[in-house]
Amino acid sequence: MCEANAYLRKGDQLELLLEAVDKVVPENGMLLLENIFGKRKMIKGRIAEMALVDHKIIIEKLKEGEQ
Repeated sequence: MCEANAYLRKGDQLELLLEAVDKVVPENGMLLLENIFGKRKMIKGRIAEMALVDHKIIIEKLKEGEQ
């Protein structure tokens, strides 16, 4: 299985956004996350880190004016 869980980085903490993500699509400063069950989430952020061996996608929220 190649899915990963997507997390939002908040300081030193990671908050689970979506499990079993198999697709990440950048769209106009947003990230569309879709999992194997068809559930979708949009977040204004950027990928900070991908640790695919650990099945983790770490996302940081963008601040106003950032792209």
